[in-house]
Amino acid sequence: MKIESKTVHWGDRRKAGGFTPVTTPIYTAASYIYDSMEQLDRVFALEESGPSYARYDNPTRSALEEVVRELESGAGAIACASGMAAIYTAVLVALMDRPKRVLAANMMYGATTSMLVNVFGPLGVETAQADPCDLTAFEAALTEAKTGAVIVETIANPLLRVPAMDKIAAICQRADVPLIVDNTFATPLLVRPLELGASIVCHSATKYLSGHGDVLGGVIVANQANFDALRTVCRTIGPVMGPFESYLTLRGIKTLALRVERQCANACKVAQWLAAQPRVERVYFTGDPAHPDAATVMSLFPKNLTGGLVSFELKDAGRTEVFRFMEKLKMVVRATSLGDVHTLIMYPVMGSHRDLSPKHRERLGIRDNLMRLSVGIEAVEDIIADLDQALNI
Repeated sequence: MKIESKTVHWGDRRKAGGFTPVTTPIYTAASYIYDSMEQLDRVFALEESGPSYARYDNPTRSALEEVVRELESGAGAIACASGMAAIYTAVLVALMDRPKRVLAANMMYGATTSMLVNVFGPLGVETAQADPCDLTAFEAALTEAKTGAVIVETIANPLLRVPAMDKIAAICQRADVPLIVDNTFATPLLVRPLELGASIVCHSATKYLSGHGDVLGGVIVANQANFDALRTVCRTIGPVMGPFESYLTLRGIKTLALRVERQCANACKVAQWLAAQPRVERVYFTGDPAHPDAATVMSLFPKNLTGGLVSFELKDAGRTEVFRFMEKLKMVVRATSLGDVHTLIMYPVMGSHRDLSPKHRERLGIRDNLMRLSVGIEAVEDIIADLDQALNI
């Protein structure tokens, strides 16, 4: 079955008594009853599949976990209450019985960087950073830091660099270091990091997976070597997604392929249009033939699916001018998030990378005139018209 069909069918239609629901119901029970105590004992022991307690398992959540596990080609998955809960848990699991040192990509979601420094740091975990697009420097940093785990993004937030994930995975495998990949921006339709050799993949399910701006959630998918530890940790600390959010995410995934295909096509046209505008200084887009990682994109991504995000800089602009431009937008939604059916625009300095110091942002290339556009599924002519009127008023 191709991945587009799996998004529609996988995980659903589990038998319930004498009937089979067409779609997975919302199960709200905190605990579950079995006719036989011996069977309940087997369920608790993980010798037989089935729910026993909501922190351990939930049928709605299990259906979601099963489809994401299949889409990412993993051994198992856990749906979490947020994307950051997923990343936190993944790092926690990867560092078990390993040196408490993390090598992180130097360009990442600001909250991930903040978590590594401000949450794991006081717990004794050291974090080093390196450029994952410079493989020689990245491997040297991994060796020098005596790293216990590596974390990178498939498409870096917000400047959209694309590291050679297969080569990074090979570096980590040679060093026997687990590789955690945040695959939120790419989705399994573009890249499946576990197939390339990664150990753990994370998603903010709030974004492309659910896709409609009505869910807060995350998903972790692990390979065989890491799933047992992941399941044990999650059954103990319970960072899990609730049944309502699980249902909405599961429903959203059914249209994932259609949405991402449209978003990628629209993003390509929007990026080309922005690049021709005199008020736009620079455009960042993974489908640009002049992208610094164009060879990697061509190697790893399917043809015509290069991502739905476009970042761009306004010429001679600062915070005031950016705010003025964004306030003029009429259809494009000025809100923090991405991957929704509607086009969203976000100001990294104010949102995703707010916690980084101005000097740190400047070193990373995140300037005060930079905006990130998550292109939706609207008619691309309407998206461009709205950007045009805001640029030219």
